[in-house]
Amino acid sequence: MCNRLDTIVSSTESLARGFTVGGGSRRPALVLAIAAVAVLIVPMGVSGTPVLLPRIGADLGGSLAQLQWVVNAYNVAAASCMLATGVLADRYGRRRAFRVGAGLYVVSLVVTIAAPATVVIDVCRGLAGIGAAAIVTSMTAIVADEFTGPARARAFALVGVVIGAGLALDPTISGAIAQLFDWRTVFGVHAVIVGVALLGSLLLRESRNPSSVRFDVPGAAMFTTGLLLLTIGTIEGPRAGWLSPLTIVLFTGAMATLALFVGYEQRTANPMFDLRLFADRQFLTVNLVNIEFAFGFIGLLLLLPAFLSGVGGLGDGETGVRILFLTAPILLAPLLSGRLLAAGVELRFILAGSLAVIGLGAFGLTFLDADRTLWVLALPLIVTGLGVGSLNGVMDGAAVSTVPNQSSGMAAGMFNTNRLAAEASASVLVVTLIASFTRAQLERAPLPPEVDTATASDKLASGDVGQLFTDFPDAVPGFIDANVSAFHQVMWISTALAAFSVTAVLVLLRPRRPS
Repeated sequence: MCNRLDTIVSSTESLARGFTVGGGSRRPALVLAIAAVAVLIVPMGVSGTPVLLPRIGADLGGSLAQLQWVVNAYNVAAASCMLATGVLADRYGRRRAFRVGAGLYVVSLVVTIAAPATVVIDVCRGLAGIGAAAIVTSMTAIVADEFTGPARARAFALVGVVIGAGLALDPTISGAIAQLFDWRTVFGVHAVIVGVALLGSLLLRESRNPSSVRFDVPGAAMFTTGLLLLTIGTIEGPRAGWLSPLTIVLFTGAMATLALFVGYEQRTANPMFDLRLFADRQFLTVNLVNIEFAFGFIGLLLLLPAFLSGVGGLGDGETGVRILFLTAPILLAPLLSGRLLAAGVELRFILAGSLAVIGLGAFGLTFLDADRTLWVLALPLIVTGLGVGSLNGVMDGAAVSTVPNQSSGMAAGMFNTNRLAAEASASVLVVTLIASFTRAQLERAPLPPEVDTATASDKLASGDVGQLFTDFPDAVPGFIDANVSAFHQVMWISTALAAFSVTAVLVLLRPRRPS
């Protein structure tokens, strides 16, 4: 342990020396410190919030759809605004864009802390997602403008470590804070972090890109509308019925809007998405990998708190500790995949292997029951975390490494937008599947006639089971069996999706035969 600590300290000192410039100036290190604090809030908003949903539901009430929007409003807004805020930051000033985004994020958190109803939190999380998009795009540009050469690579590596740490550790931290105090305190901590970064922005200089492209308003509007309709349709499907007129209209509208978006982007001079980049097989493949990444990790991250607190009867702190089995390996595995890539291992084998590991973890979770011993949960979560971390170590670089240099910014923006869109869709889909599968099981179970299976399945899917179990104590075993069975079904889907993704990666990235 001491040797490990010495190594970390030595590496940190070397890294800090790498960020200084001639004459011993500490300005680059200061910029990097501010950037690290700023971007930390973005992954915390993604991974920490799902842990709080059962407690928010118990405190404020609200339907399953309203609780889903606490997570999905953030993801959808961030995905929709990622490229737009980047263009606006380049044109009107990166520091100004950061201040606007961070200020919006703080205001949203203050209102969230005082929220009297779940629907108010939904609106605030959407505003926070817009702020998060402005924070990450403006700070990325600020760091890129401040550093050059090897120092820039080190700077982005450190920012990546911070993002990974926030994604990995915040479920446990948020769960502990919520159990010691309450869920509102977690958002208070988030507000303090953003406030510190906002104060730090006073020390930053302004920068712009005078040659930035015109903001693609129609493209952004169509992309946002299509993603929003798709999300609403997936949430409303179980409640209204998958073949109901409302659901059909929502999905039809989503598909039509996204088709119009694709057609428009191919014709406009300043597209939001340069769809020609998808002609590159590596760029296309890495974007497709986002689907299993989102389903196998973000979806699982959303399901576990509700499952462990509802069916498992665990508190927020205990749930957070168990989720650490999933998230802690994400901090270490990127080093392994990065070294494999540097050693000459083909990217397709690293991607396929990582996806296979995620699938193996999902398969292991099909054996999880409400009363199984800890290792039955811990082992597949660790395996899944290793696969997710390995993907994290190579995906971002792979997304931009084969496109022309002048398109690297667009490629990075498209990749992150697609990743957030996939995470938003997966977050909706996994909860919808859990609720649908649970309801199907309950409708076949011998339950008291006064049990409303739709309401019961929503409560089980959200983890808000206290009143349900109290009202129908004799039906609790049936409730638990239905929810466990639904969880297993979703894990089987994740396993199958991982197998399909492995095949797609190996086929799409296979070496071309010389003509």
